[in-house]
Amino acid sequence: MQSFTLSRLPEIIFGAGRIADLAVKVEGLAGKGAAVLVVADPMLTTLGITGRVLESLKTAGLEAQVFDGLKGEPKAAEIDAASGIARAMQAKAIVGLGGGSALDTAKLVAACAASGLPAQSYQLCETPLPKNILPIIAVPTTAGTGSEVTRVAVFANAAKVKTWAWGDELKPQIAILDPELTVGVPPHITAATGLDALVHAIEAATNKHRTDGNDLYALKAISLISENLERAVKNPNDIEARGALLLGSCYGGIAIDNCGTALAHNISHAMADLAPIPHGRATGLAMLATMKWVSHGAPEAYARVAKAMAAADPIAAYDRLVRATGMKISLEGDGLDLGRPELLAEHMASPANAPMRKSNLRYPSDAELVELARLVYDLH
Repeated sequence: MQSFTLSRLPEIIFGAGRIADLAVKVEGLAGKGAAVLVVADPMLTTLGITGRVLESLKTAGLEAQVFDGLKGEPKAAEIDAASGIARAMQAKAIVGLGGGSALDTAKLVAACAASGLPAQSYQLCETPLPKNILPIIAVPTTAGTGSEVTRVAVFANAAKVKTWAWGDELKPQIAILDPELTVGVPPHITAATGLDALVHAIEAATNKHRTDGNDLYALKAISLISENLERAVKNPNDIEARGALLLGSCYGGIAIDNCGTALAHNISHAMADLAPIPHGRATGLAMLATMKWVSHGAPEAYARVAKAMAAADPIAAYDRLVRATGMKISLEGDGLDLGRPELLAEHMASPANAPMRKSNLRYPSDAELVELARLVYDLH
């Protein structure tokens, strides 16, 4: 019998319309009349979702403000700006509303507002996280990162290099999963974020850290996402499919929180150093290019993945699903020098990306990194 440890879970609230629980939950953490900062994806302001959330908090007697000055993936300067607002208003809790960028920003704002330190202080655990971090309530509006249940926050530092902070302090206290909030997500974003969540689950179920206990989450996530992603892309109003993706993303987040990621994420982080390619698409394509190579090192684990996907061949099933979403496959025109895979391999070999490389059961040599980078660049 295998021995394992699973990390703590936030309180998870799931179901259509459950955003109505937010004000009560915030009040329970922060107190009556408390000041609350909502860190929101700017697109949600346009859709009216941020306004609805803000109004519900104010109606409950809470003092709520919004920070929606996010542009793409989180940046240290944006986190610091939001932290300054939180300190000025003496916020007692932080609400993250949006995709992974908004949630990761909210998590670091909760730390920086408490400590007064800039976000970059926490990159790669250079500074211990504060023990008095503000309570975090995470409300994902995309089904992708699973950040609502993880202890990691990814951001770009002042040098525009992608980095991350981690620690149990960054894990939200409460996650509210309301599929109605995801209906307005465009098909191409639904595809990219859904594939990101699927790769989370596959990598957590197949790398050297996998456990039988964690597979309960990882394999269920694979099943939910592989069965419902195409449905949600082709019919954005399919609330059942949207709910399945949101729950699958959450389970995938739990899975990587316990067992981490692997080669596809190594590649996508390396690509982010070279060109502004959205993380979900980069990760989905990296898995598409390298899944066969990785699977040769983990045949038993990939047999379980095949079962979860209800497929005889998980590699063919994943390939079919990626192409069925309509996502652009070729990296031509994305700002990468496709004639120089060795440059991507160099970033794949960097110390920051080493843990994801080492987690593969089949460890890639430096020469193999170049070949794997070439596979990614040759996609079409």
